[in-house]
Amino acid sequence: MTSGNEIIPAPRAVEGPTRCGVLLDDSTVLWAAPGTGSTERWLRATLGAALGLPLPPGPAEARGGVRLLLDDTLEPESYRLSVIADRGVEIRGGDPAGVFWGAQTLRQLLGPEAFRRAPVRPGTRYGVPHQIIEDGPRFPWRGLLLDVARHFMPKEGVLRYLDLMAAHKLNVLHLHLTDDQGWRVEIERHPRLTEVGSWRSRTKFGHRASPLWDERPHGGFYTQDDIREIVAYAAERHITVVPEIDVPGHSQAAIAAYPELGNTDVVDTRSLSVWDTWGINPNVLAPTDNTLRFYEDVFEEILALFPSEFVHVGGDECPKEQWRDSPTAQARIRELGLAGEDGLQAWFVGHFDTWLAARGRRLIGWDEILEGGLADGAAVSSWRGYAGGIAAARAGHDVVMCPEQHVYLDHRQDGGAEEPVPIGYVRTLEDVYRFEPVPPGLTPEEAAHVLGAQANVWTEAMEDPARVDYQVFPRLAAFAEVAWSRLPAPERRDFAGFERRMVAHYERLDALGVGYRPPGGPKPWQKRPGVLGRPIEGTPPMR
Repeated sequence: MTSGNEIIPAPRAVEGPTRCGVLLDDSTVLWAAPGTGSTERWLRATLGAALGLPLPPGPAEARGGVRLLLDDTLEPESYRLSVIADRGVEIRGGDPAGVFWGAQTLRQLLGPEAFRRAPVRPGTRYGVPHQIIEDGPRFPWRGLLLDVARHFMPKEGVLRYLDLMAAHKLNVLHLHLTDDQGWRVEIERHPRLTEVGSWRSRTKFGHRASPLWDERPHGGFYTQDDIREIVAYAAERHITVVPEIDVPGHSQAAIAAYPELGNTDVVDTRSLSVWDTWGINPNVLAPTDNTLRFYEDVFEEILALFPSEFVHVGGDECPKEQWRDSPTAQARIRELGLAGEDGLQAWFVGHFDTWLAARGRRLIGWDEILEGGLADGAAVSSWRGYAGGIAAARAGHDVVMCPEQHVYLDHRQDGGAEEPVPIGYVRTLEDVYRFEPVPPGLTPEEAAHVLGAQANVWTEAMEDPARVDYQVFPRLAAFAEVAWSRLPAPERRDFAGFERRMVAHYERLDALGVGYRPPGGPKPWQKRPGVLGRPIEGTPPMR
């Protein structure tokens, strides 16, 4: 049996545990009040399947049963989990999401067997110690970015990561769907985006400085029904899926499919193919009315698929050389009275800011979008450190903190050459645990604009799901605690205590089949030389 003192992310308050408690077995009933249906379904389908418990419906007053109900005295996403010997297990939530997060805590209390897909000890009675856990999140945005453009992750892999996010009380999946190296979502009005743009002929293997190539074609995309399934699966787990369609840079896959989207007056875009290497690509979208109408078509279909309040438009790393050489781009700058090429990018992003706002959505983009000014409702993903987030918050914009120096999980986990691809900053498990999402120096009013934090998983050097697991875990567990729990200042955080709790959590990850990086690093026979990149502190991110 596990106590609330071994839970990850750490709960706000734990009373108990004591030795007496509640036993769950074939006779345990489940009562669910109106509004708790998603958790009721999840308990039977997931927890019940793992432990071999049918959890049939039963009366609310049944002794030893499980009760789910809403409690408007609790805050949104908060819960109170009570395990009382003569009453059973009760989960009260401030809203349906709070009840669901309480069920995630109950799962951890039941031990690693509760994280499997079928019972390994049929007929076992599972005990939960008497205790009361009160909990709720620090931030409303607790996100994970999955880059499925550089290396495609099939639908089943995305669904699996939604389950892993739910197990860690993360609630926003940011899907990076388009880039130079691939277009991953079906757009019915423009079918060549996936017919051409979803496949590349070969792939750079490792860091962009690597001499190695994988000569096999790589690609794939999600049909619109796949997206509907992903969004519905996430919603059942109280996770919002935020789509990213990257503009005006990171767009070679789209230009390869529709050459007229590029700057045809300075480059023969008909010769372009989906890009096969990494870095910042010079081929960007042309600032024409045709391009705007094309992407309005794209976003109309995206809005129909994704009900999220926010839509991410990228806006980062847009080289300006083609625009400087393009008579068409220069004419547009003069026509609109813009401040050069930087003003042209701001105009491009601003067009979709206004377009999305008119349809009841909010634009969010990487911190470069601040450079030209934003509409009031737009938000910023601060990736180049804290500066963008500070500037956005002081200007009254909401911010998601995801600085590359702290929460880019593609970066290496130690300073040695044994890392599979030793790129970026060294960010250990402890480094991630000491990340603080609210930048210093903000007033309370400015700090209120920090919606939360996000860990980013860029997949240039993650060629398969095993590599994704290795890079993401166990650091995602540390990040989840930072985003959920009300931790003290970074220098006062009890990392040793977190490591002790991780001993039990590794068993849960084992049961889930997560190929995490072993504590202390790979064993000698698991190591391989880091020949695919140079272990240089501050290697520019591969975006």
